[in-house]
Amino acid sequence: MPTPDFVLALRERIGHEPLWMPGVTAVLRNEHGEVLLVRRADFGHWSLVSGILEPGEQPAVGLLREIEEETGVTAEIEALTAVWSLPEVTYPNGDRAQYLDLCFLARHISGEARVNDDESLEVGWFAPEALPAGLVERSRVRLERALSYDGSVWFQEA
Repeated sequence: MPTPDFVLALRERIGHEPLWMPGVTAVLRNEHGEVLLVRRADFGHWSLVSGILEPGEQPAVGLLREIEEETGVTAEIEALTAVWSLPEVTYPNGDRAQYLDLCFLARHISGEARVNDDESLEVGWFAPEALPAGLVERSRVRLERALSYDGSVWFQEA
C-alpha cells in the first residue's frame, strides 16, 4: 500500500521533519513453527511484517490488516509480546520517522504467503534457526522476544 493519505497531508506541512507514529509488528508463525518475513522494497532488507496504524484504528485490527495487505495471509493475534520506541529512521526519500512499536505474536489461519503490494520484494516462511541473511537486528530482537514469550509483555527500559 502506498503512503497513507493522512501521512502525505502531514508531510505537505512539515516536509521531511520527524513524525512520531504508532507502529505494529507481527511475529507470525505457521503450523510448522516457521515465521513469515518480507524483504522490504524501501531498504531491501528482510524484516517481520509491520506497518503503521490508521487514525483511530485499534492495534490488533491494524496489524491483521497489514498482514493481509502485505502478504495475502489471514492471521489471528495470540498475544502482545513487546512495547518499545524505535530509533529514528530516515527513508530513501528523506522522510524521517520514529515509531512506538507494539509487537504481537500471531498465528497463520489461511492464505498462501505472497508479495501482495508494492512494499515488499519477497515474502517467505523461515525456520527460526534458518533466518535469511540481511534480517534487520530489530526484527531479530522482536523475534527472539516473541518466541520466548512467557505471558509477560516486555517493555524497553530507559
